[in-house]
Amino acid sequence: MKIFKIVFLVLFCGLNLFANGTYSKADIERMIAKMVILGFNGENINSNDEIYKNIKDGLGGVILFDKDPTDKNKIKNIRNKEQLKKLTAQLQAVSKQKLLISIDQEGGIVQRLKSDAGFVDTPKAIDVALAGENFARQTYRTLAKDLKESGINTDFAPVVDLAINKENKVIVTRGRSFGESSKEVIKYSSIFVEELKKQHVISVLKHFPGHGSSLADSHLGFVDISKTWSEKELEPYRHFIKNNKVDMIMSAHVFNDKLDKEYPATLSYNVNTNLLRYKLGFDGVLVSDDLQMYAISKHYNLKETLTLAINSGVNMLLFANQLAKPITLDEIVDTVYKQILSEQISLETIINANKRIDSLLQKL
Repeated sequence: MKIFKIVFLVLFCGLNLFANGTYSKADIERMIAKMVILGFNGENINSNDEIYKNIKDGLGGVILFDKDPTDKNKIKNIRNKEQLKKLTAQLQAVSKQKLLISIDQEGGIVQRLKSDAGFVDTPKAIDVALAGENFARQTYRTLAKDLKESGINTDFAPVVDLAINKENKVIVTRGRSFGESSKEVIKYSSIFVEELKKQHVISVLKHFPGHGSSLADSHLGFVDISKTWSEKELEPYRHFIKNNKVDMIMSAHVFNDKLDKEYPATLSYNVNTNLLRYKLGFDGVLVSDDLQMYAISKHYNLKETLTLAINSGVNMLLFANQLAKPITLDEIVDTVYKQILSEQISLETIINANKRIDSLLQKL
């Protein structure tokens, strides 16, 4: 009798959910898949590969890396320019929709396209800013052309964090910020965005609501910026949103009790919806930073992470599969689908995320 009740409840929820007959189970699973960006291993793909099947199932995007994180002597996705062109062409050919093919290409320590593989070396952000606007424009024009020619259409850059804490080891000491002043950061990140746009490459501002004042690295664990963060860290976002110059923003896994007393930014409705959507007026795509970073994965299981992130206002879920045991698309889709059936995630939220992603894809 108990089993019958459970089955009845699931069926009732399913019937109630799809009462208008508009969306089948397969439709919803494809919508969930479109919200996911995955990392994978391989310099090429074929029909036997899991990533091939994922793309066939509606995967929204992939993220590419040069080296295997467990062995820096091994290639993960990028050997040289010709190989990369073939790989990105293969990926796009499999997809029924425009596939987001993304990369971290900031310059300096964070660049996956390196000179020893035939790409143009890009200086770190602080050096670009010190060299001036003309140098910046030429630098980012060359970077953007490299991406375009390689078949990459999304760059997780520029960093618009302010260099507030001089001891910050994840942004500031690595030279990833253009400077301490929002004016300087806006000036040089605008040039970066403009040059990417000329090549039809989507830019992604990061790390919202600001990582430049932090004392720790969210790759490694919990990061609390409650005592160091200030409102001025929002100024670059405010500028880009007001001037309609931003397509995507990446959330940060930082905790700030001034903004949310319970959750880090990536999982926070107060940060991602109340602040970013309502107060700042952002209407584009919000992508999470890698959800396998320890600031998230050490404190939340997969179901909690997906439910909180989606309900907070995150539209695309990034699993780079670099830092932990790989997460599969099936795991993600099954988990989210069950949460929709149990009404922990609303179907409307999934539909709205897909509308934003579709609008973004039209710009490619």
